Amino acid sequence: MEQRIYNRLAEIIPQERIRCGEPMKEHTTFRIGGPAEVFVTPESMEEIRAVAGVCRREHIPYYVLGNGSNLLVSDDGVQGVVVQTTGKMKEIRADGEVVTAQAGALLSAVANRALKEGLTGFEFAAGIPGSLGGACVMNAGAYGGEMKDVTETVTVLTPEGEILTIPGAQMEFGYRTSIVAKKGYIVLEAQIRLRRGKKEEIEALMDDLRQRRVSRQPLEYPSAGSTFKRPEGYFAGKLIQDAGLRGYTVGGAQVSEKHCGFVINRGGAAAADVMELMRRVSDTVEERFGVRLEPEVKRLGNFEEG
Repeated sequence: MEQRIYNRLAEIIPQERIRCGEPMKEHTTFRIGGPAEVFVTPESMEEIRAVAGVCRREHIPYYVLGNGSNLLVSDDGVQGVVVQTTGKMKEIRADGEVVTAQAGALLSAVANRALKEGLTGFEFAAGIPGSLGGACVMNAGAYGGEMKDVTETVTVLTPEGEILTIPGAQMEFGYRTSIVAKKGYIVLEAQIRLRRGKKEEIEALMDDLRQRRVSRQPLEYPSAGSTFKRPEGYFAGKLIQDAGLRGYTVGGAQVSEKHCGFVINRGGAAAADVMELMRRVSDTVEERFGVRLEPEVKRLGNFEEG
């Protein structure tokens, strides 16, 4: 099927932006994952729409990838097409107090543009290692700020191929979810409304949050960020620590000794190692405290349930 997909996509995307057998470990912050059957990097809304249309008509599965920062790809890789937005779709524009960015723009780049324009309100996102598209899907947040606080509009592609612009108030933002996640939309672009501030104060806050991340999170190792969702009334990292699992290891995967809410790739970890570690952690925490930890990390590819 690989050659058939390649031939169809080559009709709408330049061949140099289509690759077969692309190792997904090169495109996730976990540095884990087998090959994508076909990997494409569109550079416009219309190219994404065209790629999605081909996949839909040909009944080819496809997945849209941002920075791969909240993702675990299986060791067997991904069948179908992986569409990466961070390669080409990362334009950022500013007009008054509104910053407009394509889905592939990194949150750090958007935050830096806001700083340059003297706009405050997006400092919380400066250290989140994801793309704007992924942040809109998951209502990304940190240090008291969330995407729902600043999102003016989000332009999406529906599964039927229609382009819609959704006001922020209609995005149905919740804890790590949105209408985009619920309906299978693809984020193409978003508008962020901020407010005027003093550059030196904005920069100082960004520096402070950056230092807090460096001191508290295992940024020196590949990971997918917080591994488990926050259970109501608890903190996942505290439960894992209290269960005696700090530093617990399966293969190359380890519960971070610096922050127990993170599973890290100590070196050469397989997706199977991470999955087994997550299962053992969840089972142990449930046995000790009666709380079942649910994964925050998204999975892509085939995983054996155990």
